[in-house]
Amino acid sequence: MTESAYYPKDECGVFAIYGHPDAAMITYYGLYALQHRGQESAGIVTAREAGSPFSFHRGMGLVSQVFNENILKQISGTRAVGHVRYSTTGSSTLKNAQPIVVDCARGQVAVAHNGNLVNANILRDELEGAGSIFQTTVDSEIILHLMAQPHSTNGESSLIHALSRISGAFSLCIMSEREIIGVRDPYGFRPLCIGKLGDAWVLSSESCALDLIDAEFVREVEPGEIVVIDDKGLRSLKPFVEKPEKALCVFEYVYFARPDSRLMGVNVSMARTRMGIELAKLHPVDADLVVPIPDSGNYAALGYSEQSGIPYSHAFVRNHYIGRTFLQPSQLIRDFAVRVKLNLVKDAVKGKRVIVVDDSVVRGTTARSRVVTLRKAGAKEVHIRVSCPPHRHACHYGIDFPNPKDLLANQLSLDEIAQYLGADTIGYLSEEAMLRAIGQPANQLCRACFNGKYPVAYDHKLDKLILERRTERAESLIATGDENRLF
Repeated sequence: MTESAYYPKDECGVFAIYGHPDAAMITYYGLYALQHRGQESAGIVTAREAGSPFSFHRGMGLVSQVFNENILKQISGTRAVGHVRYSTTGSSTLKNAQPIVVDCARGQVAVAHNGNLVNANILRDELEGAGSIFQTTVDSEIILHLMAQPHSTNGESSLIHALSRISGAFSLCIMSEREIIGVRDPYGFRPLCIGKLGDAWVLSSESCALDLIDAEFVREVEPGEIVVIDDKGLRSLKPFVEKPEKALCVFEYVYFARPDSRLMGVNVSMARTRMGIELAKLHPVDADLVVPIPDSGNYAALGYSEQSGIPYSHAFVRNHYIGRTFLQPSQLIRDFAVRVKLNLVKDAVKGKRVIVVDDSVVRGTTARSRVVTLRKAGAKEVHIRVSCPPHRHACHYGIDFPNPKDLLANQLSLDEIAQYLGADTIGYLSEEAMLRAIGQPANQLCRACFNGKYPVAYDHKLDKLILERRTERAESLIATGDENRLF
């Protein structure tokens, strides 16, 4: 991914386990495997026997920074829910770290959410108008407020009622006082799978976490399915009308999912390699080297090299030990942040015609700096090849793509993009070729960021109107000295 501070951010990774004496430790390792899905905060909620109080710990930073052995001992239990987060809705603060825990008339409930609700502001405005008090600014808390409403004394009916109100992308891990529940929205925007570790049941955003803890992959949670895990085992509920089309986010294959994960039965690394093969067929060019932008471009570059017969070279070297880059107050520091992540082996490209393969170009700022670096090192030609179609549209389902006016491909033609980046040529994978590489039919994948065809409608004007109304209400309360009612 070539966008440095402007990486598209997938909102979260979720993990849960039921019926294991080391639930906290297992969840720690599960989140460790899902760290690529969120690096701003991490949290684990645990419980022992049915009805026992929840224990939890949340913090800002990476999983290894938030937890240690002593903390994991303090929150030991037999079932757990965990979460790693990027902030796509709500600010990046500790109060917004998940899992979110509440104690209501139905008892204790914890929820970990991967996705984005397109009607979040509408529901929040409605709930606040009815007297609900929110502790966070994330849309995930809306689900808990809906579950806490006196719709039914039955917990499952309450959950189904809450889910029927929300719209958008949501894969959830929920822990109540007696069970773990996994939920996937009817379109299946975000992944969620089921595993088995001995007698314990596991839920995870990706199968790579199951591999790390040596759990058996059982199956994926189906779009629109609710799985309930308790002392009687696992049972499935399908309360929603099945959609004729599914909408797993195609960018999971392109960038977000780990290469060793499987989605809809397809290995991600193999799909990316086939994307590179298709890219070489679609946009061949005479050159001396195929160079990936690590790590996300590695497999596509391998496929491009295999198809074209042009040698593959790791000319860009990634620093794996930098963690997160916090300080970005000036252009000097921003430029440093770009260079510290990837450094160029100058001797490898000097005098060479270079094909640079990356998974996507979003704003183009960092891709442009890579081209400058290659030119300074003496590269004779620089050809950029991108293993997905041009990003022209915003995502409303949990990926932090910027406003369309900030998307390079939304503003410029392909020739203008090449000129802006300083490249000799640029070539993007087509939607048709991408689908061939993944091996899934078009009606199984959401490609809205490429083609603007949104599976779930989002009313931008109404959302803006409600936000303005809430802002006016807040300003009015502050002006009258009644700001305590805001919290």
